[in-house]
Amino acid sequence: MSVPRPQRSPLVLDPATEAFLTENHVGTLTTVRGDGSPHAAPVRFTWDATTGLVRVMTVATRQKVRNLSADGARAAICQVAGMRWITLEGVAAVSTDPERLQEGVRRYTRRYWSPPPQPPGLAVIEIAVDRVLGLD
Repeated sequence: MSVPRPQRSPLVLDPATEAFLTENHVGTLTTVRGDGSPHAAPVRFTWDATTGLVRVMTVATRQKVRNLSADGARAAICQVAGMRWITLEGVAAVSTDPERLQEGVRRYTRRYWSPPPQPPGLAVIEIAVDRVLGLD
């Protein structure tokens, strides 16, 4: 399973926001089910300032992946630490491409100091961020 990434210019975030997005926190990923209801799940994620992508490692059979099956599906990730918070929103794509999985694992390992679980069916959700709320 591999959906092409949207091509776009990455956002430029200020240094304090970039630093916040490297801290060891969990986020909440929100996607939309087929019936229009929200699905929120706690996840670990990474921010790639160069490409403007949020990456979430997951398994291809999870509800969040099914929610992102339509072209142009959107997702939001929110990270909260005390009174500091940020939400990153954008178009999401799911991939099982080995190179994209490897990049997701590499970035996850760097942020969280250990590799993610790698069960059968590993997939990466990539969110091309086009809206930022919270810290600036």
